[in-house]
Amino acid sequence: MANTTGLNATEIAGSVGLILAVLVEAGALLGNAALLVVVLRTPGLQDALYLVHLCIVDLLAAASIMPLGLLAAPPPGLGRVRLGPEPCRAARFLSAALLPACTLGVAALGLARYRFIVHPLRPGVWPPPGLVLTAVWAVAGLLGALSLLGPPPAPPPAPARCSVLVGGLGPFRPLWALLAFALPALLLLGAYSSIFLVARRAALRPPRPARMSRLRSDSLDSRLSFLPPLRPRLPGGKAALAPALAVGQFAACWLPYGCACLAPAARAAEAEAAVTWVAYSAFAAHPFLYGLLQRPIRLTLGRLTRCALPRTPGTCTSHAWQPRALLQRLQGSPQGPALGPSEAPDPARELAGGQSPSMPEAT
Repeated sequence: MANTTGLNATEIAGSVGLILAVLVEAGALLGNAALLVVVLRTPGLQDALYLVHLCIVDLLAAASIMPLGLLAAPPPGLGRVRLGPEPCRAARFLSAALLPACTLGVAALGLARYRFIVHPLRPGVWPPPGLVLTAVWAVAGLLGALSLLGPPPAPPPAPARCSVLVGGLGPFRPLWALLAFALPALLLLGAYSSIFLVARRAALRPPRPARMSRLRSDSLDSRLSFLPPLRPRLPGGKAALAPALAVGQFAACWLPYGCACLAPAARAAEAEAAVTWVAYSAFAAHPFLYGLLQRPIRLTLGRLTRCALPRTPGTCTSHAWQPRALLQRLQGSPQGPALGPSEAPDPARELAGGQSPSMPEAT
């Protein structure tokens, strides 16, 4: 009876894990595909290339290593399909290359936002985004090649252990954890901490007095306007939302996986399925964290949604990145995107709005 109860509990836990993994897989595919379309239809984004790169990496991971996790996860994992020696090595290479490409891409996006927010008036973009992304993929390819030097897959009676955590890197696991997790975490923490300090300093700065200030009346309303608010709020609290969410999501998703890489192989094998899918949940969280929190992307998403509705066909306007503009961004050229005459920005409308749509803004 006890064995039957334990078996049923294991089956229920496996079924719940399978459902959650399928939801994460669907969220990663649909969310990143939608964000990629919206970013390509939003001209003027300063960090558009980094967002496109992050969407492509997430889509590659959702189409390759996440289905392998569903089908060939080791017991007590989610699947029971056994991979052969060559597919097992291919799975190791993809995991060892795509995970660092994702974490380093997130760090590069954070550094780009730091440069656009803290130093917005510097001419040009240095280093160019093309050079940064080339360095990201060079490191990812090196770490993927190191996975091929690990021990071969186990013979058929034993589990294959095709992941990076268990037997995938051998003696190179500490180096892989340092470059794939520790370095991006430090870069991301430094970038968003600087952004928060600048935003908080700007919030604490007193407003400039008006030159032609009119005389106040001696009414009751004018006297009450000098009173402090009843519920004072912390200066820079709104500015802390985006850095806190970015750093917190990175730590929650990737810290368990990085710690498991440094643990002994036997201990890492016990928690392999859990920490792997916690890390994979970052692919589904990126479209919401780095997409919907930006006001220009929300505006473009709303415009595309209105265009999809059959009631308002007249509201659809052609706004998209041109190939020449994307090439200029990739080379780090300071020129803006090439827009048609109907797509040129209206300075009066931007001044009336109070802020430029090219700056990322968190709600």
